Amino acid sequence: MPPRAPPAPGPRPPPRAAAATDTAAGAGGAGGAGGAGGPGFRPLAPRPWRWLLLLALPAACSAPPPRPVYTNHWAVQVLGGPAEADRVAAAHGYLNLGQIGNLEDYYHFYHSKTFKRSTLSSRGPHTFLRMDPQVKWLQQQEVKRRVKRQVRSDPQALYFNDPIWSNMWYLHCGDKNSRCRSEMNVQAAWKRGYTGKNVVVTILDDGIERNHPDLAPNYDSYASYDVNGNDYDPSPRYDASNENKHGTRCAGEVAASANNSYCIVGIAYNAKIGGIRMLDGDVTDVVEAKSLGIRPNYIDIYSASWGPDDDGKTVDGPGRLAKQAFEYGIKKGRQGLGSIFVWASGNGGREGDYCSCDGYTNSIYTISVSSATENGYKPWYLEECASTLATTYSSGAFYERKIVTTDLRQRCTDGHTGTSVSAPMVAGIIALALEANSQLTWRDVQHLLVKTSRPAHLKASDWKVNGAGHKVSHFYGFGLVDAEALVVEAKKWTAVPSQHMCVAASDKRPRSIPLVQVLRTTALTSACAEHSDQRVVYLEHVVVRTSISHPRRGDLQIYLVSPSGTKSQLLAKRLLDLSNEGFTNWEFMTVHCWGEKAEGQWTLEIQDLPSQVRNPEKQGKLKEWSLILYGTAEHPYHTFSAHQSRSRMLELSAPELEPPKAALSPSQVEVPEDEEDYTGVCHPECGDKGCDGPNADQCLNCVHFSLGSVKTSRKCVSVCPLGYFGDTAARRCRRCHKGCETCSSRAATQCLSCRRGFYHHQEMNTCVTLCPAGFYADESQKNCLKCHPSCKKCVDEPEKCTVCKEGFSLARGSCIPDCEPGTYFDSELIRCGECHHTCGTCVGVTRTA
Repeated sequence: MPPRAPPAPGPRPPPRAAAATDTAAGAGGAGGAGGAGGPGFRPLAPRPWRWLLLLALPAACSAPPPRPVYTNHWAVQVLGGPAEADRVAAAHGYLNLGQIGNLEDYYHFYHSKTFKRSTLSSRGPHTFLRMDPQVKWLQQQEVKRRVKRQVRSDPQALYFNDPIWSNMWYLHCGDKNSRCRSEMNVQAAWKRGYTGKNVVVTILDDGIERNHPDLAPNYDSYASYDVNGNDYDPSPRYDASNENKHGTRCAGEVAASANNSYCIVGIAYNAKIGGIRMLDGDVTDVVEAKSLGIRPNYIDIYSASWGPDDDGKTVDGPGRLAKQAFEYGIKKGRQGLGSIFVWASGNGGREGDYCSCDGYTNSIYTISVSSATENGYKPWYLEECASTLATTYSSGAFYERKIVTTDLRQRCTDGHTGTSVSAPMVAGIIALALEANSQLTWRDVQHLLVKTSRPAHLKASDWKVNGAGHKVSHFYGFGLVDAEALVVEAKKWTAVPSQHMCVAASDKRPRSIPLVQVLRTTALTSACAEHSDQRVVYLEHVVVRTSISHPRRGDLQIYLVSPSGTKSQLLAKRLLDLSNEGFTNWEFMTVHCWGEKAEGQWTLEIQDLPSQVRNPEKQGKLKEWSLILYGTAEHPYHTFSAHQSRSRMLELSAPELEPPKAALSPSQVEVPEDEEDYTGVCHPECGDKGCDGPNADQCLNCVHFSLGSVKTSRKCVSVCPLGYFGDTAARRCRRCHKGCETCSSRAATQCLSCRRGFYHHQEMNTCVTLCPAGFYADESQKNCLKCHPSCKKCVDEPEKCTVCKEGFSLARGSCIPDCEPGTYFDSELIRCGECHHTCGTCVGVTRTA
C-alpha cells in the first residue's frame, strides 16, 4: 500500500522576536507549573513586570534604522574631460583622484578638510560644487556593510547564527576559559564539504516533532512512520510531563538545520531526518521487526537509543522476528550494501549492568556506542562490555556539561544526557561518511570506525593493544570517533572482502563450574581453512554461544582469550542479578580481536564468585559452548595505513539520569584531572617541555624523534623504525618512499635498503621489483648487481648472459665479440686478434690455425 500524504504541518512558528513570549504562554497552559520539557531552556511563567517589556516591544520594533555614515569622498559627474575635472576640483578645494573605472565623465573627488566619517552629510562649501555649471551630478559617499562571500578555511571560524551553537562544547572550542573538547573533529569534516547531503537517517523512538523549526527543513516524511498508531505521522503524543521528548532530542543531534537562527546545529545538518514512532505503546517482537524493516532501500541509517531494562539483572534481546529484520536489513538494505544500525550501549552503570546482556548492543549487526564525559572520564551510567565499537562525548557528573539539542513544543534543551546522546551523534557522523562515499557497506562502516576512532584523552585502566595493533577498551571500544578521519578514509575506501562465518568449535561436554577457581576450556581451530567459503583468516566479530545453568547468574564472570593473547571480558559479575535461569544459547560478542589472525588456540574462562547469601553447595554447570568466527579470508585493506596502530525501555535522558548531588559519595564524584598536574618521572625520550604521564606517548616534546601523528597518537623514540627516517631538523620520523625499508630522505633515490619483495639498485639507490637491463637480481643480498659489460641482460651472475649488447654474440651463456674478417676472438685476452697474413679467416694466430 503506498504511503498516504502526511497530515498538514502545524502553524508556522511566530517571528523570533515574539517566539519566547508566545511559547512561554503556550507551555504554561499545557504543562502547568511543572514546566514541560525538562531542564534547559524552559520558558518562564509570566511575571507582572513582564507586561512592561511587552508594552515596550512596539517601540523597540519601530526603532529607526542605523543612521548612514558619510565619508570625505565624493563621486562627481563633470563634463569636459579630465583637465576640466581637475580645474573644477581645485576651484572648490577638492583633489581629483581620477576617473572612476571606465565610467566616462565620472570622477573621484576627495576633500581633506571634511570629517573622514560622520553621521551628517556635508553642506556649506560643498553646495557651491553642486552649483558649478560643469557639474551634472554628485554624491557624497556612504559606508555600506559588505561581507566576504568566501568559504572559511579555518574550522574554528565557521559561522552559525543558531543561538545555542556557542553551547555545543563537544563540537568546537568557543569557550576560551575552558579546556577544548573538539577531538571528534566534526568541524574539520564540515570544512571538507561534508554535511550529510543525500543521506537519510531515521530515529527509532517515541516519535519526532516534525514541525519543530529546527527539524522541519530536513524532515523526510518517507523516512517516517507511526508503528504505534499505524499511520504516517510520527509526531509524539503530548502530555504534561513531556514523556515522549526522547526521539525529538535525538533527531536534533543528527540533522537540526543550520543558520536558521533557531536552537542548534545538527552534526549532519544537510541530511534528511525521519522518525519511527514505536516506543509509545506495547513493544512486541512484531513492533520491533516492523520498525527495523521500514523502507530499508530508502533509509540509510537507523539510530536507536533504547533497549531492555538497564537494571543489572535483565538478560534480553531481539526476538525471532527482530533478528530476521536485522539480517534482512544488512543483506538487502541500501540496495544490498546493508542498512546501518546504530545503538546506544546502555545506561545501567549505576546498577552494575553489563551490556553483553543486551542482545541489541551485543549483535554483530549493530554499531554499539558508548559515552565519555567532557573531561574524558567514564560516566556514572556507562556499561562496560566487549561489543562496544566507539565512543562520543555525553553528560557526566553534576558539575560537567551536558548536550544541547531540540526539544518538544518547538523548544531547545541543554539537558540531554546518557548514551542516548551517543548513538545519534555517531549516526550523524556516519552520514558525513556516506556523503563522502555512498557505496560503503555496513561492514565497511564498522571497519572505518575501528581504523579511525582513537583513545584521545579518554581515561580507562584497561586500554590494551590487540594482536592487530588496535588500541581497545571495554569502556570505550576503539575510542572517540573522529569525523574528519572517517570522511577522509571513506572517500578513498575500497570495499572489504566478503564476510565469512566459521563455527570454529562446538563443545557439548557438560562440566561443573568450581567456586572461585577458574574453569578453562580450550579450542584449537584452523578457522575453517579446509572450506574456502567459510575460511576466516582475519577476524572481525567473535561470538561465544553458551548454555549455562547456575543458581545465581550474577555471580559469573566470563572471559575469552584469543590465539594472539587478547583477553575479552564477556561478562562481569552483576550484584543485582539473582536469577537462577542461567543462560540458554546466549551469544556473547567481542570486537576486541578485530584484525587478528583467527587460527590457533582459543580459551574460554568462567569464574564463579559466590555471594555471601548463596548456598555454596550449589554449583553451576557449563552445558555447552561454541565459538563462531566472523571475518575475511583475505586481508581487508588493500593498502595499509599507519593509522592501524592506535579503536525496550528508553536509555533515559534528563532528570532520571541525573543523580542527586547529595547521593554522590566522594568516590562517586569524579573530579576532573588537570592534565598539567603530572609531577612524576617522564619517559627518557621526553624533551625539556615535560610530559603528561610516564609513557613515551605522553611527552610534550622529544629528545630525539617523534613517531606518528595526531590521528595515530604520537610517541617519542630514540631511533626511527624500519620504513622511516629521522628528520633531525624537525625531530620527526618521516615515512620512506614506498619499497624502502631504510632511507636517508623521502625521495625514491634515497633508499638504503628495501622491504621484502624489492631489490636494492645500489647505483640508483632505489628499490625495484625487477632489476633493469644490464643488472641481475642477487637473491642472497636482494641487490641489483651489474652484468658483464658485454651483456645486455644476465641472470644469477655477471657473465651468465641471456642477451648480448650490440657487437657481441651469445655463445654458451657468454657474449663474444663479433670479430671482423681477418681477425679471431682471443678467449684469453677477451678481444679480437689478427689472423696470420696468409689466412682469410682463422681461429688462432698461427698459420696452421
